[in-house]
Amino acid sequence: MKHLYSVAILAGGLATRLHPLTVTIPKALLEIDGAPFIDHQLRLLYENGIRHVVLCVGYLGEMIQEHVGDGSRFGMSVEYSYDGPDLLGTGGAIRLAAPMLGEAFFVMYGDSYLDCDYAAIQAEFARSGKIGMMTVFHNEGQWDTSNIEFADKEIIAYHKTERTARMRHIDYGVGMLMQAAIQVIPLQEHYDLAALYQTLLARQQLAAFEVDKRFYEIGSFAGMKELEYHLAQEKFVTATTVHDKS
Repeated sequence: MKHLYSVAILAGGLATRLHPLTVTIPKALLEIDGAPFIDHQLRLLYENGIRHVVLCVGYLGEMIQEHVGDGSRFGMSVEYSYDGPDLLGTGGAIRLAAPMLGEAFFVMYGDSYLDCDYAAIQAEFARSGKIGMMTVFHNEGQWDTSNIEFADKEIIAYHKTERTARMRHIDYGVGMLMQAAIQVIPLQEHYDLAALYQTLLARQQLAAFEVDKRFYEIGSFAGMKELEYHLAQEKFVTATTVHDKS
């Protein structure tokens, strides 16, 4: 399997929606189906050809680093970029981690389990000739509030709060960026990744890739239960398949 670009995982938030669980433990270490969530996330990335990850951490980040270490037990190299005393937001964290990432890289959220074709996304990004890419999912308001107008393989409009009836897709959670794309982000200042995507869209520099599998997340208690059920079902199917072949 071809090794893919590095992945920046945004795992520095306070996870207030999951209090009291996340008062003393970071969201990435919450147990899901018998293991810390970050274990599931890294294993999924490994299975998709990812071998280098930069964890952008802040709140309780030392606990994440102590658990994951250098990533060798997951078959990959893991580095850490710390926000410092002030949280920098999703965009600011990427800007700070830029020296650890290559000329092009994936970016995803630290609470997302995204089973998609990363190799196909990378290939489409290369073909696009643009400096940013967002993956989208035809959501129809089912799994979360839709925030994207998407037609003819292009993003027409994207906004997290100013939504329209034509928004039937949603930001799936995997992005791709060139180093040139993040230069608009001020260093050591709070900045949102959504603002960067909007800037790239306005400049016609944001490509799109439509994913056909739903996303899972642990940003809420309901999301945690859904992912736990999904992973348990996956294990059951795998075990059944192995038994049938033996």
